[in-house]
Amino acid sequence: MIHPDVIGCDIAKAHLDFFDSGLERHFRIDNTPAAISAWLDGLDGRGVHIVFEATGRYDRQLRIALETRELPYSRVNPARARDFAKAIGLLAKTDAIDARLLARMGQSLPLSTQAPDDPARHVLARLHTRRDQLVAMRQQERTRLHETEGIERDSAESHMAWLDAEVARIEMACRDVLKAEKTLQEQEARLRSIPGIGPVAALTLIAHMPELGNRSAKAIAALAGLAPFNVDSGTSRGKRHIRGGRQPDQVLGLKSRFQPRRR
Repeated sequence: MIHPDVIGCDIAKAHLDFFDSGLERHFRIDNTPAAISAWLDGLDGRGVHIVFEATGRYDRQLRIALETRELPYSRVNPARARDFAKAIGLLAKTDAIDARLLARMGQSLPLSTQAPDDPARHVLARLHTRRDQLVAMRQQERTRLHETEGIERDSAESHMAWLDAEVARIEMACRDVLKAEKTLQEQEARLRSIPGIGPVAALTLIAHMPELGNRSAKAIAALAGLAPFNVDSGTSRGKRHIRGGRQPDQVLGLKSRFQPRRR
């Protein structure tokens, strides 16, 4: 659906820049629950649609406020927004320009409305992200272990032991979230029934792929960045390559877990 009355929002850690297409004006507010709530109070029941880029934790407060008030919004891939800017010949980039760009994008393209966030899945996604961070640190220490000796080696081994325990603690917390939600439990059981899908891969998909079960297999593969795309022109038939997909802050580790390794 193309939305006629759109407000574009560029998100930063400290502030939000808006462009209101209905009022044709730009304004900035603090990225805090109080400031966002005061702004929403001033909309006076207007039937607006909010468009902003997916920015990880920085857009969390805005999403919570919009979902609480049941206001529609679209959370778009930043790469898609930049492609749209290039398509309309917009080379400059500032917070105010980006807000206007997102408003125009909502008026020009059929952006899908974001489904409300599942609190349990959100907690699971945050825990999974933390697990990936710890695993990456552990791998770094393993790499350093071959180059250390004496007190340096003792320090690395001690840190790795702590990381092992912390990874196990985070994984237990993930299990607790799954046990508390019957829907997530059932989804995990279905995923684990697939050959090659283990507990970590299943957790990754559950945490970062809420569309599973509601979209086609081809759409899911494209979202994960695992779908091969055509590269054809005229009579030329190029090689198919997998590309695109969600950014790492949206689907952490899917490509690395499921891409076939080159020999």
